This record gives sequence, structure tokens and C-alpha cells, in this order.
Amino acid sequence: MAARAAALLTAPASELESKSDFLIALSDKGETVTEVAAFASTFRDLAVDPQVQPWAERAIDVCGTGGDGAHTFNISTAVSFILAAAGVPVFKHGNRSITSKCGSADLMEALGFDLQASHDVQRASLEALNFCFFFAPAYHPAFKEIMPVRKALAASGRRSIFNLLGPLINPGRPAHQLLGVFSNDWVKPLAETLGALGLESGLVVHGRPSESQALDELSCVGHNQVAGFGRLAAIQAMPTLAELGLSACNLEVLQGGDVDQNLLIMQALMDGGDSNLSP
Repeated sequence: MAARAAALLTAPASELESKSDFLIALSDKGETVTEVAAFASTFRDLAVDPQVQPWAERAIDVCGTGGDGAHTFNISTAVSFILAAAGVPVFKHGNRSITSKCGSADLMEALGFDLQASHDVQRASLEALNFCFFFAPAYHPAFKEIMPVRKALAASGRRSIFNLLGPLINPGRPAHQLLGVFSNDWVKPLAETLGALGLESGLVVHGRPSESQALDELSCVGHNQVAGFGRLAAIQAMPTLAELGLSACNLEVLQGGDVDQNLLIMQALMDGGDSNLSP
């Protein structure tokens, strides 16, 4: 069923209104773990293989679903650079912005990354830097048929199963993942989904700066909810900031902006400075 639905959603001949109606109906019903896992498995099989298997067993993807409305800077990308510098292979998978001012692909392009880099270049980047970036449209060509619907739904304030699928279909298939989600309701279900997809270990997280605010990140603002999967399945709670030796901060210091602003923030962080550069 998932394969059939995916084929219809990505078929050029299918009407955009029909695709939108289906996604809205599925969202209103409430997507199940089984449905999300089935869709993810289908699109993983349809993805272009970047041929990075030698790194996959140790590799991690750090990403978020987006859609939290918090307008933070590119936190997951910054964390990815730090992990790569520490010697961990990172398969970063991302796209241009849909709802924010600067998606991970927008930032990577501004940093000089070729979003259409060949597989040889990706492997060379992993050899030299422990890092590669998979631009989603280059590895999921079928998605071009669904992008107009996604943008229309986002413009009307609607989410769909595709808000959940992006982080689940990394074409490099890293064995480990840290995934931030926009809603507390999806922490445990997506942990179950990633476990069902066969990842070795990881965490699904959600931040709650206040009762009215949400983050698809772990942060030092408010509270965090966590669910592990694979070898980390027993983890169902985060240590407190005090136990981790960290201090609380406020959401304002995590605010981002457009590409130029986020580049300044990233440079400041990589230089050991402060991210609080918002105008």
C-alpha cells in the first residue's frame, strides 16, 4: 500500500489537488508508526545510492524535522561540523528552506559546497573531512513532483507525512542518528520507526522552552524529551542540565536569520565565540 501511495504521490500525471487531499486526510487521521515506516522504507529504496557504504557503520546524521516555528540558526549543521572534526563520519542530509529563512542546503551552498557533487567528491570529502552533504533533491528525484504540494501545505500552516519522512530517508543509510522533532507527540513513534528501519542506535528528541514553544532540538532552554532506539532504546529521559554541567540559556541566543546572518553565527561558533549575533 505504501509503495502504491508513494507512486501516486510522485507521479507527474497525478493532480496536485488529489495529492494535497490525500496528505491532508492522512494527517487528519493521524499517521501511524507502521505507515511512516512503510513510506520511509519505500522512499529509501527509491533513493539514489551515493555509494558510501565503507563509512555507514560509523556514520551519523544529525537533523531535525523543521516546522517548529522557532526560527533558530542551523544548530544541527553546526553540531555536524563539530562531530566531523572529532573524527565521526557525518552523512548530513538536507534541503533548502521551506518555512525558515535558511535551510541546511542554503547554508551549505553559501559555504561553498557543491549541492550536485558527484559520488567521487562525496567520498573524497569523507576521506578528508569526515563529512558529506546529501542534497535531498539530488538523491530523491521523485520528490520534485511532491514539492509544490509541500510548499502549498506549509504556506497554509499544514504539516504532512513528508515533514516526518525527510530525516528518515538519508540515502547514505548511516547506522546512527540524532533526530529532533517538532512535536512531543512524535518522539517515541519516530524512535520506534527508526528502530524498525534497522538503525543501530540513536535518539529522537524534542525541546520545550515553554508551554507555548517547541524546538526540534536538544537545548539548554526549558525541558527536553528523549527516546532512544537500537542500542540506546533504554534511554527515555535526559539528565538535567546540572547533571551535565551545563547552564540554562534563553531562546533568544539561539535565534537565526537569513543565510548571511547564519553564516556569521556559524563562523563565530567555529571560532569559539558566541552565537548571540542576532540583530
